[in-house]
Amino acid sequence: MTSSMGSTPVSDTGLSSARLERLADRVGGSTGRADGSTEHQSIAVRTPISDEAIGTIPAYESADVAAAVERARRAQSSWAAMPVEDRAAVIERFGDLVAANRDELLDIVQLETGKARHHALEEVVDVPLTCSYYASAGPGAIADDRRSAPIPIASSATVTRDPVGVVGVISPWNYPLTLSMTDAIPALLAGNVVVCKPDAKTPYIALALSELLEEAGLPADVFQIVTGEGATVGPALIDAVDYVAFTGSTETGRIVAEQAGRNLIDCSLELGGKNPMIVLDDADVGMAARGAVKGAFTNAGQLCLAPERIYVDERRYEAFLDAFVGATRRLSMGLAFDYGPDVGSLIDETHLESVRGHVEDAVEDGASVVSGGRARPDVGPFCYEPTILTDVDPDDRVACEETFGPVVSVTPVAGVDEAIELANDTEYGLNASVWTGDRTRGKDVAREIDCGTVCVNDPYTIGWGSVDAPMGGFGDSGLGRRHGPEGITRFTEARTIATSRVGPLDAPPGVPTWLFARAFTGLSAVQRRLTRWLS
Repeated sequence: MTSSMGSTPVSDTGLSSARLERLADRVGGSTGRADGSTEHQSIAVRTPISDEAIGTIPAYESADVAAAVERARRAQSSWAAMPVEDRAAVIERFGDLVAANRDELLDIVQLETGKARHHALEEVVDVPLTCSYYASAGPGAIADDRRSAPIPIASSATVTRDPVGVVGVISPWNYPLTLSMTDAIPALLAGNVVVCKPDAKTPYIALALSELLEEAGLPADVFQIVTGEGATVGPALIDAVDYVAFTGSTETGRIVAEQAGRNLIDCSLELGGKNPMIVLDDADVGMAARGAVKGAFTNAGQLCLAPERIYVDERRYEAFLDAFVGATRRLSMGLAFDYGPDVGSLIDETHLESVRGHVEDAVEDGASVVSGGRARPDVGPFCYEPTILTDVDPDDRVACEETFGPVVSVTPVAGVDEAIELANDTEYGLNASVWTGDRTRGKDVAREIDCGTVCVNDPYTIGWGSVDAPMGGFGDSGLGRRHGPEGITRFTEARTIATSRVGPLDAPPGVPTWLFARAFTGLSAVQRRLTRWLS
């Protein structure tokens, strides 16, 4: 496994310290503290490339968050009153600007996360696609919708959708560009305002995106960024908004859901995963091995959709393992701001120790490391080799808990039934993949896997990229769905307007009640038969 080491992180990019300072000035619209002062405590932002501080951001307090939400709330009515086609035009222009500013956005993402450039590119490409989808399909998804009424001709029912108001988006550090925007885009299109809290490790990319939204024509205060410690800013945001979209760990997701429940506001949560990959006896092992490398080691495994458990039919096990190990050992590690290295860094020392602990505990319990298994300080302070384990005890942490790093276990199985049973032996249910030479068979197996997304002959990209289809998790992997019509209607309040053309649905004056009851019963029977016939 080869490696390359970068030099001074900021100087290697097209960025400057002054540029990062200007971005930090955008926090909360540069309005100062809630008490009128302009001084905040600050948080240092460090790059995992060298563990050096690259700048500081304001540490908001609860009152500052409440003030930012109030400013957003005042801006909401005029934004919602704008024709949806005009809101869609702003979103489409924003997507164009993201594409046009690709190089700077890539630099910021790499500087903040340490990921390989081609993995950062997935984020930059994803956002314009999401913008175009919702600019096109969003207006229809939230348009007035005529529904069946109890008495055809004599009555009608229409569903209208209003924005919920202020949406709080809490985004994580692993995909800070995509996950700051993938919920914000449909929320904005639906007429809401958004207050986004990015992770304190990766604030600059969200701030750069807020700048591009403004350039695209988004009015002032409709999208705001609040920064600070998660334990302070997160709860304050949930207490102030009308809806919260959270992406992060299952442990924190439970806290978010509990607080949202107390406030009687809705929420969507994309949480952790312990994702299975199933390689059937008719799979192309070379293709499956390439898919395993792509899935398990993208963003150094810091991907909620990444496969961490691979189950291979015993008739394909040795061939698959050989191909997978060979492809993994050919990967290059590095921290350069170009398309050279295949794998970048973990986010920080705490996370490195967590990943290392999972591997060490598994080895102590009898697991074998067939590739990787070491930290690589020669590459970067938090780099860890892409690692393949075999003979893993099913009760080990690495088998049960989300590792969220470049570590995957490979296990032989007797056949498809055992593979499905083991795949479903988890509290999680986010993403899975099935590898087979028979796509129809693959779809049949996919129906048996308890996950919100199951990809056939692809690790995760086609599932995530199907923006017209809902994306989310079963069980401990979350609540609600992003993407598709479901991804925008969740940010609306549905209202049913039912209209009668004949007045109250009751006996007309002068008609005996018994006669009305007989007629009404007969009409109900006709209506039921008509409904069955039409369906």
